[in-house]
Amino acid sequence: MKQLLTSLLTLLTFTGLQAQSIPNAPRLVVGLTIDQLRTDYLEAFSSLYGDKGFKRLWKEGRVFPNAKYTFAGMDRASAIAAIYSGTTPSLNGIVAHRWMDPTTLRTVGCTDDPAFMGYYTDQTCAPTKLLTSTLADELEIATQGKALVFAIAPTPEEAVLAAGHAGNGAFWFNTSTGKWSGTTYYGEFPWWVSVYNDQRAVDTRIAGIAWEPVFPQDMYTFLPDWRDTPFKYRFEDEKQNKYRRFATSPLVNDEVNALAREALNKGSVGADDITDLLALSYYAGNYAHKSVQECAMEIQDAYVRLDRSIADLLEMLDKRVGLQNVLLFVTSTGYTDSQSPDSGTYRIPSGEFYLNRCAALLNMYLMATYGNGKYVEAYYNQELYLNHKLLEQKQLSLTEVLRKSAEFLMQFSGVNEVYPSTQILLGSWSPKMDLIRNAYHRKRSGDLIIDVLPGWNIVNEDNGDHRVARYSDIPTPLIFMGNGIKPAVTRTPVTIDRVAPTLTRSIRIRAPNACAAEAIPEMK
Repeated sequence: MKQLLTSLLTLLTFTGLQAQSIPNAPRLVVGLTIDQLRTDYLEAFSSLYGDKGFKRLWKEGRVFPNAKYTFAGMDRASAIAAIYSGTTPSLNGIVAHRWMDPTTLRTVGCTDDPAFMGYYTDQTCAPTKLLTSTLADELEIATQGKALVFAIAPTPEEAVLAAGHAGNGAFWFNTSTGKWSGTTYYGEFPWWVSVYNDQRAVDTRIAGIAWEPVFPQDMYTFLPDWRDTPFKYRFEDEKQNKYRRFATSPLVNDEVNALAREALNKGSVGADDITDLLALSYYAGNYAHKSVQECAMEIQDAYVRLDRSIADLLEMLDKRVGLQNVLLFVTSTGYTDSQSPDSGTYRIPSGEFYLNRCAALLNMYLMATYGNGKYVEAYYNQELYLNHKLLEQKQLSLTEVLRKSAEFLMQFSGVNEVYPSTQILLGSWSPKMDLIRNAYHRKRSGDLIIDVLPGWNIVNEDNGDHRVARYSDIPTPLIFMGNGIKPAVTRTPVTIDRVAPTLTRSIRIRAPNACAAEAIPEMK
């Protein structure tokens, strides 16, 4: 009797397991990263949307309106690297779009590599500064190089970092020529991109392209009193900056879609049962880096056009591959590019913090303390780099010099906090310190990180660069759709480093090699 019962239980167990059908791996993974997309803007302008874009994502997708990055100081490059590597700059090495190279004392771009030539560009780009594997790399390893991996974006860092080390191609919009560019790192330039460049690229159409509102002015809200006429930008009128201006308009997203359509129709992406990856990036920032106050109508219209671009993308994927065969994720880079300080009209406390003056005064202080020498070798992006060789020659303790430097810098107007590298790497844990530590790479970041008070304008007189310090939280969405995903809205915060392991679990491959985060359990 016991044997009979055991056999029946075993049979029922295996029957139940077989009844729970495991969804097939998707034929295509599509990653859509929208630079500077905000959940609050997305929701605030919803009355202007159609039914096939954002509203469809919200209705048919697994929506996380409150996604968080696990490191401080995100920008476009570090965000893309984090999404596809599943880890932070402390491990993947992409601390920013540009950083100071301590060995040469020159700034370098995160994808700069003179060993590789460019197609349709004089830029020399490669993912060689990315120090960990990515989703694209692990997919190629798992399929023995049979998967097709392409990345299409308005900028080279978005494209190259998403395509990873093992991808088949990374294409970005050339703001000097209006063509789609690439790099010899990934081998030959695909014929279908060359044909598009020769026949249909933006440079062949720029004279007839203009950006003006989709709807009448009275349909837009939150407009300043002085805004009494709609905008119209003719990019041909911008002369030398026409393509650069075009790249900061929502029209660039339609160009990303156009090349994605070529990849699907002529590049054979998603055409067989081997999972492919198509990494796309859109732009949702302010036009020409103006403030929200300057371009309130423009930002609303940009979201209207984003909605239509997403609708076009979903329709394209459904017709070509079938959304049931596609695993799509949509997220944001999690920051906003705010370069305009408050005017002073409303008497909000602010000021100007000069990074170059700060470095010069610190060097004078260290000379007065330790003797003559150039102690501060370089400065960039709120980071100061000390002369380690000089400290060794003088037999000075780096820890002591950093401590004294931090105490001196704390006296400057506009300084909120100073973080020495020793404190970042070896100090006690706190939630804020964890974010700073995750953003810090010991071979690429400075010796002293200066945290400037919110509202202060950070100025570098050497290159004219300036930006405004803001601590405001940027609400970031994360949405998954397709491949059997059950629709739901989950308000519980989720971290961006879980995107890569969630995707790799769905397509049954390894997570990137530095990815320690777990897959999102709600996606099982």
